Amino acid sequence: MCIFCKIVAKEIPADIVFESIGVLAFNDITPQAPTHVLVIPKWHHETAADLAAMAPATLAELFTVADQIAKTRDLDGYRLAFNTGESAGQSVFHAHLHLLGGRPFAWPPG
Repeated sequence: MCIFCKIVAKEIPADIVFESIGVLAFNDITPQAPTHVLVIPKWHHETAADLAAMAPATLAELFTVADQIAKTRDLDGYRLAFNTGESAGQSVFHAHLHLLGGRPFAWPPG
């Protein structure tokens, strides 16, 4: 079982900021911005592409939840990112959307 599945199962603690039937959102333990929340599907899908193919409604919910969290934190802008594959920086192979905000971001990203 992957670390995010263990968080969903409440076997590993997390600072949870949102939970629904299909989605869980929690603060990242190594934040890269003042707001850095991970929004994940509760069912294991290795990548965002897998999630889109298997559960497109849940993928859409990840974006809706991220926007709701950004609004509750009064972010005037935010970045959403999926890392897909090891070479793109994916270190946990359970699809997860990064919500980053609270500071300016450069373009193109690193």
